[in-house]
Amino acid sequence: MASLDETAFTRRLEEILVAQLPFCRSLLAADRLSGGASQETYRLEIDCADGRRALALRRAPGGGFDESSEADRPGLAGEAQLMRSARAAGVPAPEVYYVLAEEDGLGAGFIMEWIDGEALGARIVRGPEYAAIRPRLACEIGRILARIHSIDIPASGLENYLTRIPAGQFIRQTWNRYIALNTPQPMIDYTARWLSEHLVETEDLVLVHNDFRTGNFMITPERVVAVLDWEGAHIGDPLRDLGWICTNSWRYGGELPVGGFGSYEDLLRGYEEVSGRKVDVEQVRFWQVFGSFWWAVTCLDMVALFRDGPDGSVERASIGRRSSEALIDCVNMIIPGPVDLIGPGPGEPNLDMPGADELVAAVSDFLRTQVMAETEGRTSFLARVSANALDIVLRELSLHSEHRRRELASLRSFYGSDGEADLPGLRGRLVQSLRDGSQQLNDERLTYHLRNTVVNQVAIDQPRYSGLKQALAIPAESSN
Repeated sequence: MASLDETAFTRRLEEILVAQLPFCRSLLAADRLSGGASQETYRLEIDCADGRRALALRRAPGGGFDESSEADRPGLAGEAQLMRSARAAGVPAPEVYYVLAEEDGLGAGFIMEWIDGEALGARIVRGPEYAAIRPRLACEIGRILARIHSIDIPASGLENYLTRIPAGQFIRQTWNRYIALNTPQPMIDYTARWLSEHLVETEDLVLVHNDFRTGNFMITPERVVAVLDWEGAHIGDPLRDLGWICTNSWRYGGELPVGGFGSYEDLLRGYEEVSGRKVDVEQVRFWQVFGSFWWAVTCLDMVALFRDGPDGSVERASIGRRSSEALIDCVNMIIPGPVDLIGPGPGEPNLDMPGADELVAAVSDFLRTQVMAETEGRTSFLARVSANALDIVLRELSLHSEHRRRELASLRSFYGSDGEADLPGLRGRLVQSLRDGSQQLNDERLTYHLRNTVVNQVAIDQPRYSGLKQALAIPAESSN
């Protein structure tokens, strides 16, 4: 289906709203929101007999309707049914008004209630207006997750939408997604092996939200008002959800393990109060490792979608560089120890006026100080993303050559190879040995190599990331 231009999209959307929602008289505005790496989200303003009302539209990227490539996902119609089922089970969720049909011509999606609240993770973690709710938020989230996990799947009409994914299958499925990308990252393979060797399977499979984290629920200063983004829901291990909310990527700089604002103890207390199940915190930490592993692979998936379509945005491309953030979290959890951080070298004399680094810095500064200041909404958001991407380029110009030189030297030393062995060949040899099991995980030379490779990549991609600070804070004697 050919995508509609903005005018045709708005006209068709208004026709659907007026036809399907008895209280809607006309569409006043449809604004696409920033963020939403997987799906499009719009804020709609409609005219009703009793005044203006806000709604939300969640839609497949570009207005596509064929979801056959997402066989293990519920699809947007499934998301709508999940929200309806969650709402019926006492989970805070918006009311779904209409699910788009193929003949509507707007692609897969649904129209739902707009709920006012805060979803931005940094504000939830640090905003002064949420100081009162933060101490009790982890416990409340535990209660909400227990309600989600208690939903009767057959009675809720969800069987046709959900795939059964036991833990071992989930690990292998994620590992295979990464292998298919043909971009060897040894720490991903190492973590996949570690997860496989430490896995404890459970037969108690339930409805799993799969993306319940800071940023995917909305709060007010008083309470949680909505759980969002059900697109990855499946039938699986309930501890997946408990580990994911604790994953460092979603703490937004907060020091506490649950979303940056709460403790393991409070999360599990709330969960156990409602579910009646005792939870082993070490198993939560196992799923925390899985969460960072899964996110590292998913970030790389985004790059593939950027290269091959349907979304060629700078936002999609930039997410790929977040993979190293997730990998440093894996390092910190399963192979912590000393590292050797590369500093900027003297560099070669710059004969160009201006140099490439100066040009990149000038464009980055223009995006931040002028474009962001004179735009709003998604355009301003993408200007920030673009400036951040250029900052990565600047750091890469300074550090990349030495980073790769050291990685190659380390691998040559590890394998006792001569100067003829190149980096792609040796990296490929390492990942293959991790995949086939011939390389042992408890090799200190290997873990030292992995730590240094990942740490110095994060220093290029995001030097302010909390996981890098944690890795650098470990003294040398801690490796013994």
